[in-house]
Amino acid sequence: MQVTAKLSNLRIAPRKVRLVAKVLRGMPVEKAEAQLNFTIKRSSGPMMKLLKSAISNAENNFGLVKENLFIKELIVNEGIKMKRSMPRAMGQAGLIEKKSSHIKIVLEEKVPGLKAKKPEPVAKEAKEIREEEKMHDKAKKPIIETQKPAAKKVMGGVRKFFRRKSI
Repeated sequence: MQVTAKLSNLRIAPRKVRLVAKVLRGMPVEKAEAQLNFTIKRSSGPMMKLLKSAISNAENNFGLVKENLFIKELIVNEGIKMKRSMPRAMGQAGLIEKKSSHIKIVLEEKVPGLKAKKPEPVAKEAKEIREEEKMHDKAKKPIIETQKPAAKKVMGGVRKFFRRKSI
């Protein structure tokens, strides 16, 4: 089963992101996470976040096991370009393109059909017993009488009227 995650408009040029993506293609997910932790590139942070998102999608939505996943595809496409201008000589303007990237990651299983064990739901009988205990607890609570406010604490036998030092 294939699981995908996408990241759009990452403000890093696609050429720079592809350097990291090229290393990760075909790697098992756990090894790819370790690789990203030690990669010194600006795109490794967002790439790690995207990979974790894809893993979470696989585990929560499809019940797949993390150890059984590998990166099948890692596609880096060009996103929008913000165009700016910079003043140049003789009244001209030079064009500056601020590039962005779209990243798509596809995870697939090594051994197809391997699913994680789901936690067993709590039995209905246990829930009913707990509800009955709550009902009994409410009935056993004593009625609290209104108490007089506690007397002010006396420090050293004499109340302190002034807490600041006298001049």
